[in-house]
Parts: sequence; C-alpha cells; structure tokens
Amino acid sequence: MSPRTRKRILDNLDTVYREAYEKARVADNAAGMQDLDASYQREQLLLEVLLDIRDGLYAIGDAPDSSSAMDKINQLRKLIKR
Repeated sequence: MSPRTRKRILDNLDTVYREAYEKARVADNAAGMQDLDASYQREQLLLEVLLDIRDGLYAIGDAPDSSSAMDKINQLRKLIKR
C-alpha cells in the first residue's frame, strides 16, 4: 500500500479548515475565524514537517543497509545532525 500523496493530505487539511472557517464566517464569529486561521497555519506547518520525516524515512528505506524502522530512524537522526 502506497502512502497518500503530500498534495492529497494537505488538500484534506485545507478542506476541513475551509468548511469550519465558512461556518464561523456565516455565524459572524470573527474570533473563531482568527482561531481557525492560526490553527490552520500551525497544523499545516506541523503536517509538512511530519511529511518531510515520512519522505526521509522512505528514502532511507531504499538504502540497502537499512532493515528495521529503528535503523531508519537512527539514519534519519544522523542526517539531521549533519
């Protein structure tokens, strides 16, 4: 099973927040709209970091010397410390 694409994941996040933002807008909830905007930006950033980690683990998984998830994580740590 292949992982969902980065675009699909970020589009799903966007859809969820747009729906909630629209409900807050219709309810004339300015504070809620501001909270949603800040939350969206924070979650998008966190999600992109997680996706970068996932992509890094997949790239390491292609290396012939990695056999377990822990090996991949340790190799990723080494890359990050460089």
